[in-house]
Amino acid sequence: MAKSTGRLVSLDIFRGLTVAFMIIVNNPGSWEYVYAPLRHSEWNGCTPTDLVFPFFLFIVGLSTFYSLKKYGNEINGSSIFRILRRTLAIFAVALFLSIFPHFSMDFSNLRIMGVLQRIALAYGFGALICLAIKRDYLWIVVAVLLLMYWGLLVFFGGSDPFSLEGNFALKIDLAVLGKSHMYKGFGIPFDPEGLLSTIPAVCTVIIGYFMGGVVAQSAPSGKTAIKIILIGAAAFGLGFLWNLVFPINKPLWTSSYVLYTAGLAMGVFTIIYLIADVLKFQAAWKFFTIFGTNALFSYFLAGIWTRLMMLIHVHSGTGMISLSEWFYSKVCVPVAGNLNGSLMFAVVEMLIIWGFALVLYRKKIMIRV
Repeated sequence: MAKSTGRLVSLDIFRGLTVAFMIIVNNPGSWEYVYAPLRHSEWNGCTPTDLVFPFFLFIVGLSTFYSLKKYGNEINGSSIFRILRRTLAIFAVALFLSIFPHFSMDFSNLRIMGVLQRIALAYGFGALICLAIKRDYLWIVVAVLLLMYWGLLVFFGGSDPFSLEGNFALKIDLAVLGKSHMYKGFGIPFDPEGLLSTIPAVCTVIIGYFMGGVVAQSAPSGKTAIKIILIGAAAFGLGFLWNLVFPINKPLWTSSYVLYTAGLAMGVFTIIYLIADVLKFQAAWKFFTIFGTNALFSYFLAGIWTRLMMLIHVHSGTGMISLSEWFYSKVCVPVAGNLNGSLMFAVVEMLIIWGFALVLYRKKIMIRV
């Protein structure tokens, strides 16, 4: 722990690193020019970009262990109230971000689910399960939920149960949400942050919570790091093997994807933990620590900033273009070309949001929802 704040420094760093990458992959200058590692897999498979969301949910679980310590990590009126309040608050912020700035939009076509919405639900259900079940038995809960999800897709899906058109998660979302309230980016109404696939996403949070308990058992040490990396290697291996019959797939958030990405998350966290908390080399990570202390707010602000840049129009030649298009075409492309200019645009966007986070960090303001 950092003596100055009592916080697990590696947790803030890992959270900040993940948020910085989230902002970069979400905001290229042009979607036509994006490096392959910065794109999601079209369906099965896992790119570096596909690691960002499960890493963040793993971090949510890890930080939940620490945030609920003051309630004894037990189910009681205070802990339930905190969990429900935070779940509703994050979900409300998510819906606001979906609507902004088109407040007079046709709400019959509003997409209900999304990234922040999944974070809210996965946190809420995950936190309640973690407090209701003894921590030593959480791995059983994870195993049951992951196997149950696999079974649901296999037995209630179509002839190709893990396909875009034939998966059971799609049928549930169509029945409950309706196609007008679902994501359309796959060519058909299909929500990669849908309802049924939130079940395995809850498992990602539970795994993070369990690892929070492992880290908190003793002062930062190499012994703890070895324990984390061994558990991570086992999860990674199981996910890799399960992939042979249940493909690693982010849109479906498959059970193999949960274990595979959780194992990688533990590996990355262990490296940061060793450097920042065991060896106390923290100065070099300051950039990400600043992001990590206001992670969700930074992600929310990035969404607002992106929409504002698209909303504001400026003169260009004989017509008008959005401020984001102007900056990409008039600044980034001349400096770095189409592909590198697209990445340059994303990095600048991330640095702008980091600037706001820096102001909050220096004023010791931590915005929580």
